[in-house]
Amino acid sequence: MTMMGKQKKAEELIPVSMEIILHAGNARNIADDAFKLAKQQDFDGAAQKMDEADKEMVLAHNSQTSVIQGEAQGVEYEYSPLFAHAQDTLMTITSELLTTNKLIDVLKLMLAKKE
Repeated sequence: MTMMGKQKKAEELIPVSMEIILHAGNARNIADDAFKLAKQQDFDGAAQKMDEADKEMVLAHNSQTSVIQGEAQGVEYEYSPLFAHAQDTLMTITSELLTTNKLIDVLKLMLAKKE
């Protein structure tokens, strides 16, 4: 692949990276809203928000998957710090969503024992 071809492949990662960051960031914000609802004991609202957050994460994962599938088919991408950051963001927010779900469960248990 020529340098021009590799450059083109690096440029293709920019919009994909931004999609990942955007959707993962949306998921984080929605999960924060879910936890606020849970603290107000609105567990149905919190569950709906977490479902919304999960949908945003699916969009982020789909963007990442398109690049991974391309590489599996032989497409060569030049290293992109932005794409690496996007993947790091995706992994971090995935962990945050898992933790938020666990915290909501703990909050439910604590409130149930209080009653």
